[in-house]
Amino acid sequence: MRLHRPRPLRTRPTVSVVVPCYRYGHYLPAAVASALDQPGVDVEVIVVDDASPDDSAAVAHALAAADPRVRVLVHEENRGHIRTYNDGLALARGEYVALLSADDLLTPGSLTRAVALMEAHPEVGLTYGYPETFRDEPPAAAPAREHWTVWDGEEWLARVCGRGRNIIVNPEALMRTSVLRRIGGYDPAHPHAADMQLWMRAAAIAKVGRVNGPAQACYRDHGANMHHTQFAGAFLDLRESRRVFEQFFEELAAQPAQPAQPGLAPARVTALRERARSALAREALYLAANAHRLGASADPSPVDLAAFAVTCWPPVVGTRSWQVNERRARRGLRPGERLLLAGADELRWKVRWRRWRRWGT
Repeated sequence: MRLHRPRPLRTRPTVSVVVPCYRYGHYLPAAVASALDQPGVDVEVIVVDDASPDDSAAVAHALAAADPRVRVLVHEENRGHIRTYNDGLALARGEYVALLSADDLLTPGSLTRAVALMEAHPEVGLTYGYPETFRDEPPAAAPAREHWTVWDGEEWLARVCGRGRNIIVNPEALMRTSVLRRIGGYDPAHPHAADMQLWMRAAAIAKVGRVNGPAQACYRDHGANMHHTQFAGAFLDLRESRRVFEQFFEELAAQPAQPAQPGLAPARVTALRERARSALAREALYLAANAHRLGASADPSPVDLAAFAVTCWPPVVGTRSWQVNERRARRGLRPGERLLLAGADELRWKVRWRRWRRWGT
C-alpha cells in the first residue's frame, strides 16, 4: 500500500455511467443529474430500464430528450438486475465506466477525483472511495483532506480475504473500461455478490486505488433496497461470499501463467484461499455469539452458524472462539453476558466502520 498526494487532472477523459432502473423513476432525475454534473470529464449516461411497471421509461426518455449525453435502453420484459447491469455496460463507450443505481447519487467532483487517480496511475484498474449513507435528503458535502491509496492487486485481495466479505458498496467504484472488457461483466451465477466477484477479478490483473477523504457517492437507504441486511441477511452475505471466494480461487488456480501477466503464484493462491476461509469461519462464530444473545428467536441458530464455520475452515474447532461458542451452547449465557455481547457488538462495528471509512478495507 502506498499513499499519494492528489495530482490535478490534466486530460479530459470520457466516462460512461450506467444507471440501471426498476420502478425508481422518481429517483432517476437526481441520479442522472449527479452523474452529468462532473467537471473535467466528458460523461455519457446510459439508463437501462428493466421493464418497470411505473413511469420510469418515460422519465428516462424525457431526460434523454433534454440532454444528448443521456441514452436510454428499455427492456421489453423484466430480465433481472444482473442482465440489466451487463446490457448497460456493454454499451459503454468511455475510457472509464461506473454503475450507479437509480436511487443513489454521485457527489460533486467524484468522477473527477477518481479519474485523476487513474490517469496518474495507469496501472490502477479499479478505484473506489467512501459512500455516504442517507435516507431522505443527501448530506451536504463536508470539507475533507483528500489523499490517495494505491495497492498492489494481491495486497488488496489479501485485505478482502481477511475481512471475508465485500468492502465496496458499489456507487463509489470506477473501473477502467479495458479492465472490465478483459474480465467480463457481472456473473449471473452470483446475483447476490456479483459485485464483490467483479472487484476481485479486477484486482487479480490490476492495481486498486482509493480516493480517501471526501465522500465519493451517496447510498440511499430507504428500507426497500435490494440488499438490506438484517441478522439473517448477514448469514446470507457469508454464504454468498463463500461461493464467490471459492469460484474466484478455482479460476485463479486454473489460469495458466502468462509471461506478460504472471498473476499470483500457486502458493499465494492457496494462502489467500485459506485466509478467506478462516475469515468466513470466524465471522460465522461471531454471528453465533449474537445468535446466543438473541436466544430462541435467532434465525439462523448458533448450531447452524457453527456448522457453517466448520465447513468453511475445519481448523476453527481449535480456536478460542469455538470453545466459547461450545460453552455457551452447553450452559447458556452467564449472568450479564447478554449485555456484554451487545456492547461488544456495537464496539466492533464502530471500530470496523472507522477503519473502513478512513482506509477502505
